[in-house]
Order: sequence, then C-alpha cells, then structure tokens
Amino acid sequence: MSQEKIKIGKEGERFVADFFRQKGYKILEKNFRCRMGEIDLIVQKDERLLFVEVKTRRGNQFGSPLEAIVPSKKRRMERLAEYYLLRKKKELLDPCLAVAALDLSKETPYCELIELYDT
Repeated sequence: MSQEKIKIGKEGERFVADFFRQKGYKILEKNFRCRMGEIDLIVQKDERLLFVEVKTRRGNQFGSPLEAIVPSKKRRMERLAEYYLLRKKKELLDPCLAVAALDLSKETPYCELIELYDT
C-alpha cells in the first residue's frame, strides 16, 4: 500500500472518530487487532455497539466504499466482532457491523454511516 493511501486512510479514521464523538458515541477502540484481522473503530452509545470499517475516498474512480465490503470482508468483520465481544465480556450490548463511507472529494467532507446488520 502506498504512503499516500495510508495517509488518506488515517485521515479518514480520525475524521470518522470525530464524527462519532460529535454524535455522542464513546470510542472504545481504534484499530483493534488480533490474529484474525483488524477493525478500524469500535464505538458505543448507550447499549449500541458498532464495529466500524472506515472507507475513505477522494473520488469514485475505485468505486463506492460499499463495493469494497465484499462477502469475505463481512465474514471477517463478524468473526472479529464475536471475538471482541467474548474477550471484552460485552455480550449484553446490542452489536452491529457498520461502514463509515467518507468522501473527501468535495470542499466539505461527507460521512455516511451504513449499518450492515446486527451480529
């Protein structure tokens, strides 16, 4: 991965974390990693727990952010969410997988939250 892509990805993750804070969410984890992979953000508001994949774009030449969430990526997110819930003993919360689609191609960045489904 090029340094420019890494820079854009990190910029997007910071923007989306601020987006969630402004909406009243608490950031529990950033870049949660284990041997199965990584979840960009894990956020909580009340009993709602979101496992968030951040997809940042500076245009649509590579397709929409949702197109990047292929079935194998969804399955990996599910496994990571289940592992996190067991490890952190948060099974009483209402978990959900989500994609934060961030568009940086315009003058004002735009973030759309798309909930995929409950885990």
